[in-house]
Amino acid sequence: MYKYIKRILDFILASLFFIITLPVFIIIAILVKIKIGSPIFFKQERTGYKQKRFYLIKFRTMTNQKDKNGNLLPDEQRLTKFGKFLRSTSLDELPEILAIIKGDMSIIGPRPLPSIYDDYYTENEKKRFNVRGGLVPPSNFKSKAPITDWNEQLSCEVYYAENVSFILDFKNFINVFGVILDRNKRNYGSYVRKPLNIERKSKLKGKNK
Repeated sequence: MYKYIKRILDFILASLFFIITLPVFIIIAILVKIKIGSPIFFKQERTGYKQKRFYLIKFRTMTNQKDKNGNLLPDEQRLTKFGKFLRSTSLDELPEILAIIKGDMSIIGPRPLPSIYDDYYTENEKKRFNVRGGLVPPSNFKSKAPITDWNEQLSCEVYYAENVSFILDFKNFINVFGVILDRNKRNYGSYVRKPLNIERKSKLKGKNK
């Protein structure tokens, strides 16, 4: 029953939040245009509820700088100072509110990850797709520190999918403020995590040696 109520709450709260934060949205869009350039938004295919794909949109935090061969430079070299600030404060994720209104995402739920990761989940980890992906990750209820370990993150997301409830959502929502504060202390905006597909490929190679 809560899953149906949750969708209604998501729509109402996300719509109100978008109206309230619209001036902030416009200001950030202008600053991204000035400090980083066009396009203003970062768009990437993600896998969501029931493994259906959709396009997630965020504010850009990196430039399109390339090396002499025309290849994009590593993420950590393209991440700008302003981009680090947006990531640390989670302001880069404001456009995701539109995905919540549309129904592709929820306010709280497993982070929608790139579709290129789809072949690298275990069968148990795929249970995370039994609920809508969220703006606020369910790992927040476990710790005030941002989780950077893939196994730990996916484990928390499976637990959430199997135990989703109003109480669990409330705990996650309350704790998100502590996580954002901790991000700023740890300079989380500078952190670039190894992609799941690359990490798990390298581990498989190591086992096969």
